[in-house]
Amino acid sequence: MRKWFCVLLAVVMLAAAIPLAGCGGEKEASGEPYKIGAVFSNTGFNAPLGQPEVQTVEMMEQQINKKGGINGHPVDIIWYDTASVPATCYDMAKKLIDDDKVVAIIGPTGTGDTNAIIDLVRDSGVPLISCAAGTTLTVPTATNDKHWLFQTPQTTLMIVDRLFDYLKTQDITKIALITDTAGFGVDGLKTITAEAAPGKYNLTITESQTYGTNDSDMSTQLSKIRDSNPQAVICWGTNPGPAVIATNMSALGMRDIPLFCSHGIAFKAFIDLAGDDANGVIFPCGKLPIVDSLPHSAQKDLLLEYRKNFEAKYGKGETNTFGGHAYDALSMVVAALDKAVTETPEEISGSNDTLQAVRAKIRDYVEQKVNSTGYPDTDGFVATGGIFNISASDHNGLSKDCIVMVKIADGKWTPAE
Repeated sequence: MRKWFCVLLAVVMLAAAIPLAGCGGEKEASGEPYKIGAVFSNTGFNAPLGQPEVQTVEMMEQQINKKGGINGHPVDIIWYDTASVPATCYDMAKKLIDDDKVVAIIGPTGTGDTNAIIDLVRDSGVPLISCAAGTTLTVPTATNDKHWLFQTPQTTLMIVDRLFDYLKTQDITKIALITDTAGFGVDGLKTITAEAAPGKYNLTITESQTYGTNDSDMSTQLSKIRDSNPQAVICWGTNPGPAVIATNMSALGMRDIPLFCSHGIAFKAFIDLAGDDANGVIFPCGKLPIVDSLPHSAQKDLLLEYRKNFEAKYGKGETNTFGGHAYDALSMVVAALDKAVTETPEEISGSNDTLQAVRAKIRDYVEQKVNSTGYPDTDGFVATGGIFNISASDHNGLSKDCIVMVKIADGKWTPAE
């Protein structure tokens, strides 16, 4: 079998090769493809996150196939737009499973969309590698052991703890919250409230407000927050809401109160929407936004390569962490196909039993090998989000150590520490 994924190892070890290029791939892939499914929010309120995910998998598909595919076979990334609607996500995922007969699914973009299909992938026996950050997405419950579900972003819990560690260094003990009513914001509010409690970070929440995804003005909520005299405001949501909040705070004369946001603003659109009001905003996220400031490492090499390839195709400054989540998810599936699957696409499409066996092999590979066992030279699976060490008890495999604090200054991302 062609060792396609050895180029990723070459990037990790030597920083000299282009990720997602086949080793010795002098001939473009041809024949029946391995079919991989994807569900992303290409439209709707999560589109700023979903669109770079779509762009990333389309870029990767071209790179993989141009360099020889997997064992000479191309990959076919079949993706559907969820429109940021959980019910639509369910319908699209079911189509991928039943009609397209994909070997695995990457995505969805959002926590709400992911929650809508976790029982579907369990019942269908299909590996799902989500690009959503919900804290409990991969945590087993009484009704779903999450056997088939993984996720690539740093979880909300990791992000909140990293943020609270930073607040502690700034002697901030009183915070006010304003959170989105969509799944991501609900998860953030729940996690922040739990972690701020006595016995954990011992933070006082002076006021807690919410806003709708499509709200265009949050001045009323922010006025109540201002009157509660917090030392800092924490906003949890994705654009355009956080940009509106930054602008509203300036208009209300509140920018003497530090504004902290979630990793949901870790893309250029926030700065474009908020303009000068983005300056001074601080948020925790993965390392891509400040990669140039990092010391040399295997992950930095990969991040720089991903940024170079993405910006060559889509434009300078367009790379963001959300596209990286899709990069990591697809990389895991491709590695599993290369290293754990011996069946050809023709064999897979010719038998439902074979299809199910391949789906199980991919699931097992991600759980058992996307870690230091499978990648001992780098102590884990090097990806844009961090060094993954997935296990049977941890289907995320990251920690808050892979998160950095970022401050926007002069319209640019800079290290906050």
